[in-house]
Amino acid sequence: MASSSHSGTARAIFYAFLANLGIALAKSWAAWLTGSGSMLAEAIHSYADSGNQVLLYLGLRQSGKAPDADHPLGYGKLSYFWSFIVATLLFSVGGLFSIYEGVHKFQQPEPLEQAWVALLVLAIAIVLEGFSLFGCLREVARIRGERPFREWLRHTRNSALVVVFGEDIAALLGLALAFFFVLLADLTGNTAFDAIGSMCIGVVLVVISVFLAVRVRSLLVGRSADPLIQDAIQDIIAGQADIERVFNTITMQLGPDTMLAAKIKLVPGIGLEDAVQSINLLERQLKERVPELKWCFIEPDVTD
Repeated sequence: MASSSHSGTARAIFYAFLANLGIALAKSWAAWLTGSGSMLAEAIHSYADSGNQVLLYLGLRQSGKAPDADHPLGYGKLSYFWSFIVATLLFSVGGLFSIYEGVHKFQQPEPLEQAWVALLVLAIAIVLEGFSLFGCLREVARIRGERPFREWLRHTRNSALVVVFGEDIAALLGLALAFFFVLLADLTGNTAFDAIGSMCIGVVLVVISVFLAVRVRSLLVGRSADPLIQDAIQDIIAGQADIERVFNTITMQLGPDTMLAAKIKLVPGIGLEDAVQSINLLERQLKERVPELKWCFIEPDVTD
């Protein structure tokens, strides 16, 4: 399950990278040819997204590094770090630059030439970006199973996939806004609409980047495992005949891997050797049922 999630996330990142790079080149040409501020804002946005995919993939690869003496619990949280960096870049390079470009074009308007070129590029970009979003949602569907999408989005610990989804939504909204305002500027002859479009795109990017940053922040600080994993752990522990009581369980999500610490009370009169065998059996069952569970610490005690 963990490796499947990892490969699925990598595919979603790859789809987004190809779409964004191709779209960025086309937008740059259209922005140069037409002088459209909305088009230039969209080109910068796509270049930023292309670079963001590289950073997300870097985080995905680094998070899979084996634990060592300095990092005994591995490097899983590096995926959260790079996801947070991507959200920050989306805010600054994408959102703030688009707002700045819009204000600049509004104060110093320039004529909009051959608007049909920009509209054609934007229409093609919407289709390509739609394929990227479809690829992302397909990977999400493989991971979430029967779980409703909104519930998955709320509880998932897969930051890279959430960021790719957020970027795809931001890109489609930005493209739709750019298309609308460029068309409006062309029909009315008022280039102020083009500048307003750039500012609106910037606002959309800022809002989505803030959402992503807040979402990833909780993972960077340290968050428990997905509720589905926690429920599976509780079910397995509850089914052990040698356990009289569970004092508490603590889970921690570390990128693709999960850590569990549990404090339990064994049934009275159980011998030391039987207690060790019972705990070892419990750990094996936990790791078989929950493949993401990489570290498991079970502490037998008599009081909490």
